[in-house]
Amino acid sequence: MALTDPQAVSATTALPKAQSRLRRQWSAWHRRAVIGQVDHPLVLERVYAESHWSARFAFMIAMSAGIAILGLLLSSPAVIIGAMLISPLMGPIIGLGFALATLDWLEVRRSILALAGGTLLAIGFTSAIVLLSPLQDITPEILARTRPNLFDLLVAIFSALAGGYATVRGRGETIVGVAIATALMPPLAVVGFGLATGNMLIFGGAFTLYVTNFIAIALSAMLVARFYGFGSHLSPSQTQQQAIALALVLIALAVPLALSLRQIAWEAWATRTVRSAVEAEFGDGSRIASLDPNFAGEDVRVKATVFTETLRDKARDDLERRLSSRLQRPVRLRLSQILVNQGANRAELDRARSAEAEARDDRLARADMAARLSLVANTPVEAALVDPVSRLATAQAVGNRPLVELMAAEARLAEDSPGWTVRILPPAGPLPGLDMPDGEPGAETQQAIQATVWALARRGTNSARLVVRRVSGEPAGRAQARLDQAAEALRTSGLVIETAPLRGVDSALERESGISQARLVDVEPLPPVTPAEQVGATDSVSAPPAAEG
Repeated sequence: MALTDPQAVSATTALPKAQSRLRRQWSAWHRRAVIGQVDHPLVLERVYAESHWSARFAFMIAMSAGIAILGLLLSSPAVIIGAMLISPLMGPIIGLGFALATLDWLEVRRSILALAGGTLLAIGFTSAIVLLSPLQDITPEILARTRPNLFDLLVAIFSALAGGYATVRGRGETIVGVAIATALMPPLAVVGFGLATGNMLIFGGAFTLYVTNFIAIALSAMLVARFYGFGSHLSPSQTQQQAIALALVLIALAVPLALSLRQIAWEAWATRTVRSAVEAEFGDGSRIASLDPNFAGEDVRVKATVFTETLRDKARDDLERRLSSRLQRPVRLRLSQILVNQGANRAELDRARSAEAEARDDRLARADMAARLSLVANTPVEAALVDPVSRLATAQAVGNRPLVELMAAEARLAEDSPGWTVRILPPAGPLPGLDMPDGEPGAETQQAIQATVWALARRGTNSARLVVRRVSGEPAGRAQARLDQAAEALRTSGLVIETAPLRGVDSALERESGISQARLVDVEPLPPVTPAEQVGATDSVSAPPAAEG
């Protein structure tokens, strides 16, 4: 039997004793110097006072959201910072963190309700502003909040740790910096922009950034609260469950954001690689005028414009081959070489810059007009046909919007777009019928007649056939008078009008759609009539009125 070494036994028992002594000293110092210096009831009262829904909270949310979306549309960092400073969203998020630390489920519910209400109010308010705004371009400030990554998570965590410390220690001036760093309101405003413009990529990216920020802030605030003794009444089991939940949520947030950061870093490296390859291909006597890589899809698509003293016929093929090898992805290069020489260097450079500026202005004008047309015509942006050269914009309306409203919308859009020719085509299908009164037509009927003339012109014709039917209990002469009144009004507007024979009562139509729908004068477009044909055209003679009964 081997003898036990007394020195080994002494060393083995001394280490746990030393560790236990250090833990006791740390616990004593923590209770005395950290927890003992905090007035816990006062801090909780102050935190919860700022975390509930109130009229002031709702008003400040709306004002902050309005300032933020205007700053984003104008691409003004100063205005956006102003929105961050007055945003009250930090209140319920910090309150949620402290409530989670103490497991106060009533305060958890109140904070979540305030946060949800403020979030919905901000999104709805910013969406309304975007829908009413003539400026709906995707600015750099908007794009900057659509691709969250791991760094955004770290910013939120560090800011929340500072905010939690300032809340406990009463350092109110620190909250201003935290509000700017976390930037909770601008992502919400971008969510409203994406919702109003129907851009789900922008909507999803900005909403992910907002959710990442508020979850990270709440959990970090909970961590600070536990450090300062809030929730000290909890059992060791509850404390352990809190720690496990905190770690799992942060890991769940960090993994996808780390992948996003990795993709962003790869794209930055790929852009530098492409630029270096192009510069090496053309040498020192060249200059890259523009470089626009697109990493969406399986292929990397690059548009590049280079000023060079010597044209290189095989430059595009060589660059595609080398870049595909280095990036490990197929590369499709659209290369424009602009030749410059010693005598005409400056003039050629100026012309190229002018052409590039004009192309950029054309792209912006096309995008702006297409977006406005899509809103008016209720049609997708890509369905709007915009020619910035001839400044002609056309879109076919979708839905059941009245012709009078479409005509007025076209006029307003044309008035707001000097130099542009705007055409909104009526929805496909039959034109709405005309409701002709028994007496003189009023203002509403006159507008309907003008809208019918406008709709026929947008369909490329100046001719139509009118059809009318009697309704139950109506004399044939009165129905014929409605037909003649509508034909005369349209002829006065310069149209070539034919009238179909008077039709009898349609009982099925009256049962299904009602008397008012059955008595409308139907307008059927006909092929256009040339001026020569119009001079010799004669109106078709209406058939004798149908016998009553």
